[in-house]
Amino acid sequence: MRSRLLLASAAIASAVAAPALAQTAWSGPYFGAAVGYAKQADKGSETTQFDTNLDGRFGDTVNTAAGANAFSPGFCGAAANGATPAAGCNEDDNSLEGAIRAGYDWQLGSWVVGGVAELGAADVEDSVGAFSTTPAGYTMKRKLRGMAAVRARVGYPVGSYLPYVTAGFARAKVNSSFSTTNTVNTFVQSGDEGVSGFQLGAGVERELVPSVRLGLEYLFTRLDDDSYRVRAQGPAPATNPFILVNAAGTDFRRSNNDFDIHAVRATVAYAF
Repeated sequence: MRSRLLLASAAIASAVAAPALAQTAWSGPYFGAAVGYAKQADKGSETTQFDTNLDGRFGDTVNTAAGANAFSPGFCGAAANGATPAAGCNEDDNSLEGAIRAGYDWQLGSWVVGGVAELGAADVEDSVGAFSTTPAGYTMKRKLRGMAAVRARVGYPVGSYLPYVTAGFARAKVNSSFSTTNTVNTFVQSGDEGVSGFQLGAGVERELVPSVRLGLEYLFTRLDDDSYRVRAQGPAPATNPFILVNAAGTDFRRSNNDFDIHAVRATVAYAF
């Protein structure tokens, strides 16, 4: 009987200890990579704004010499395919993305806190189109080329899983460009390629074998792209709508400065 009790006690102790053995130690450094799919947030209602007197304040109406709205044909939240709205607008390209990352976690009781630095590349586009009565089409396009980010994360481990939330700072290279079917005016572009913003996200990691972790992560990125401008100038007759108010021209900008990007990615990490 005594031997049976000892065997039963050993079995119970083993069953209780098993989950403890399955717990993952999350403290320490790691490096890894992320691969996924990124897309810009659809802004179908975006327009182009104008500053006709070059006072730095946008929201002016570009009028013809007869006083009519030169952009009455309207706008679209994508690239203009031609000179008139009938030509339609071309949807923006989404992109695969990739990144390398390194970080450090601390396990503090039932919680894990840490930081991660990341360097990545993608090819996400975001365009806005406009149409004038000329007729002519105009497109302002921005394209994400690369991004660096530093984020904090907080997680609550459950066995070999670590669900977490993350937030931090992002700095990106964004190439902006302008195209038009207007061959009368000259268009001069200006602005910075370097833009800043923030990231928010959530994910889950699992340790498959000691030190090797796989995960799934969602990230929302908002970049403040507010410096890009296009100035429409001559040579053109004095009655040209773009030089009617100020002979130096008219400035264009996008109505939305935010370059918003959604990304879903798979992650892999090696922990030391």
